[in-house]
Amino acid sequence: MSNPRLADRYAKSLVDLSIEKNQLDAVRADMLFIQAVCKTSRDFLNMLKSPIIKADQKEKIVSAVINGKVSELTTLFSNLLVKKGRESDLPEIANAFIQQYNKLKGIHQVKLITAAPVSDELKKSIEASVQKANNFATVELEALVDEKLIGGFVLEFDNKQVDASIASDLRAIRKQFMDNQFVSNIR
Repeated sequence: MSNPRLADRYAKSLVDLSIEKNQLDAVRADMLFIQAVCKTSRDFLNMLKSPIIKADQKEKIVSAVINGKVSELTTLFSNLLVKKGRESDLPEIANAFIQQYNKLKGIHQVKLITAAPVSDELKKSIEASVQKANNFATVELEALVDEKLIGGFVLEFDNKQVDASIASDLRAIRKQFMDNQFVSNIR
């Protein structure tokens, strides 16, 4: 069950603590690692959400997964989550931490979805164009491939979407024909 307010509060506490300890960038790298683990391992996510597995077992599993790969502060934080029974919120807290870090540092996330993979040169060009057009200090581009677009691209950032895909154009044409907009003009 999603709980964004709780995730934001825990993430804010972790941001404040990591600033106080002068480990903000290290904890960001840790949260990116945890985010990647959660995206790639369905078993890990299921273990975090399982009511059957006891807290001490979850703590051992989480420690085994992140031990030596994250800072001591992040390890202690994840252990605290397990002890408080909030381990199922770890993926959401990691996402909230990254969003708060990006806001703090002025980093804007941009998602580019294309029908085929794009070159690094084109990615850098799009990054620069978005940065210049919107007066962003820093832009992080995430490129994804979705063959359903047929061609063109979809660009998402700051709750905005630019859809210049062929699939979108085909949907618009189909809607026009379904609405019979042209029949009334013939008579």
